[in-house]
Amino acid sequence: MRPLVLLFFLSLLLFPLFTVAGDCDCSPDDDGRDKSKAQPLKIAAIFSILIFGAIGVCLPIFGKSIQSLRPENDIFFVIKAFAAGVILATGFIHILPDAFENLTSPCLDENPWGNFPFAGFGAMLGALGTLMVDTLATGYFKRAARAVGDELKGDVEMSGPGGDRGVHVHATHGHAHGPAALEADEGPQKLVRHRVISQVLELGIVVHSVIIGISLGASETPATIRPLIVALSFHQFFEGVGLGGCIAQAKFKVRPMATMILFFSLTTPVGIAIGFGISSVYNEDSPTALIVEGILNSVAAGILIYMSLVDLLAEDFMNPRVQSNGTLQFEINVSLLIGVGLMSLLAKWA
Repeated sequence: MRPLVLLFFLSLLLFPLFTVAGDCDCSPDDDGRDKSKAQPLKIAAIFSILIFGAIGVCLPIFGKSIQSLRPENDIFFVIKAFAAGVILATGFIHILPDAFENLTSPCLDENPWGNFPFAGFGAMLGALGTLMVDTLATGYFKRAARAVGDELKGDVEMSGPGGDRGVHVHATHGHAHGPAALEADEGPQKLVRHRVISQVLELGIVVHSVIIGISLGASETPATIRPLIVALSFHQFFEGVGLGGCIAQAKFKVRPMATMILFFSLTTPVGIAIGFGISSVYNEDSPTALIVEGILNSVAAGILIYMSLVDLLAEDFMNPRVQSNGTLQFEINVSLLIGVGLMSLLAKWA
């Protein structure tokens, strides 16, 4: 995933929010607004969310250096179940209700916004779009890897009898027989899946993070900002743990891994800075803002719900290693419920 391309795409979608004037009939309530007190709180929010998000996403990645936290150990299944629960609750409890609230606001015309469940429709399209991207990207990378393997095989065969060298190349690319061939073929395929999953998951998280960042940055009510700082800091931490677990399994090289970490960590703080800059002209209750935020939130919810249920939970819960271990099954179910519960509890404040 190219970060600059994604930023450009998001800026096009969010551009209407930056040009919304605050002259809508549904004007925001001015009670409790205090710009001078809100300003230092926003600055504190930028640093708090940045730090907690960075710690969360780095924890599973650098935790690989600890033997017990490596992906091949049972504890990693428990951590991933917790993270998947966090992501699932984010989609169902935090994002989707916001989308319904935005797209059913009395500030919007009854026709068409009151006559059709656009939030649910957007979530459905987000989930279906993720399914298509997931399968197309995975298929493309698998075909590309197979083509490279076949090309290397052809080069070895053309060079004549290969001896030990030829046998080694064939085994490496899945042309051996028996368990060794299965292992060689499964490794690259699993790696491709993990890389696609981590990139699509980051896309869904980033879309939502930009929106909540702009909303916080545009607010000038200290009583609203204070609880949001704490809630969103933990929100980013838990989401980071989920994304970090996927990145750890994807085994990216240092540069793309660092790019994904920075992109996740900076998205919400950058959104806050943007909201800070447009707070004088931004009105979250204007029709344009409600529609853009509602559509993006609904699509992001669909992406995260699909990713958590299909690519994270279903894959791990149906894993033969988990199915054959009753203790591990119990542990990941408990971990899942704790992740869902903690993230749902945060909805009280954010």
